[in-house]
Amino acid sequence: MTNNNMLTLKSEIKELRVKWQTLSLYERFEQTVVSALTLVIAVIIALAAWQLVLHTLRMVRSHMIDPADSQTFQGLFGMVLTVLIALEFKHTLLVVRHHRRAIVQVRAVVLIALLALVRRFIILDLYQTTPSVVAALAGASLALGVVFWLVGNYAPPEGDALQE
Repeated sequence: MTNNNMLTLKSEIKELRVKWQTLSLYERFEQTVVSALTLVIAVIIALAAWQLVLHTLRMVRSHMIDPADSQTFQGLFGMVLTVLIALEFKHTLLVVRHHRRAIVQVRAVVLIALLALVRRFIILDLYQTTPSVVAALAGASLALGVVFWLVGNYAPPEGDALQE
């Protein structure tokens, strides 16, 4: 990335000061909470990624990786998806912080929920899971998929499109 594409820390602080003066008391509160949540999620992401790396290295060192062992891969992919879910959540918070959009973006929340369900399906032990649980997860996935599709096809009124 070039310097033109990257916000330097100095310019970001300057932009924050200018923006901060235009915010109402509640908007300042929202921005403070979003910033704190972003920091907490960043720490969680770093810890989860570190644990994933350590777990993978331990498995490689102890020669526990067996291509025929689906439980090993389910566990690893579950950990990877946990990191991805946290990254998506952090990205949603950053969009709120930098673009001053509504605090809850339905599409982002539904996407995060879908990712969590995918993670659940991946780590699911089909031999010990009852059919009713699988059916419930499938129904939830279908419902969230429909909501995601409906929200994605929603065209905001022209007045709202200019604000985004």
